[in-house]
Amino acid sequence: MTQVLNFTYVDNSNVFAEGCRASAVAKKIPGAETYIDAMNNKIVDRGWQLDYGKLHQFVCGDKAEIGSAKLWGSPPPSDTFWQMVKSKGFEVKTYEKNFAGKEKKVDVAIAHQITKDVYSGKIRKGIDEVTLVAGDKDFVPVVEDLVENGYVVHIVFWDNAAPELKAVCSKFTSLNPFLDHLSR
Repeated sequence: MTQVLNFTYVDNSNVFAEGCRASAVAKKIPGAETYIDAMNNKIVDRGWQLDYGKLHQFVCGDKAEIGSAKLWGSPPPSDTFWQMVKSKGFEVKTYEKNFAGKEKKVDVAIAHQITKDVYSGKIRKGIDEVTLVAGDKDFVPVVEDLVENGYVVHIVFWDNAAPELKAVCSKFTSLNPFLDHLSR
């Protein structure tokens, strides 16, 4: 019997920022009664923290089934954060923010790595699973192409993932019901 491997790719800034928003909505912080309210009013739960060990376990499954678990983001002032994330099982890749403080390169780097892993044969068509922990519609072309070509692409994200991304993936799992479990 062929073992199915899970190849996980995480957009850290995206999953963390939207987790802060999901927490604000769950706590019904004034101005965040719904996702739309929270977005329009720029309300997030600044005290919310993601448990990276639990995220790794949730999205990757058992260690014997992991093909790879990679996480991208921008470095905070201290390297200890990324060391902690690595200790939870993720391979980490960081990119500096631009002069305006905006994160750049991450979505393209993730899409590139997925494409490289798929088309190099590392990920087996119709056998292994690509798990993308991101909600941006920027990923739609890559996900759509992979699914059309017989690859299994599982999107794991908060309820407010782009509808276009949810529509083209093989499977979508919302993190919202697991907010408490994934919180530190």
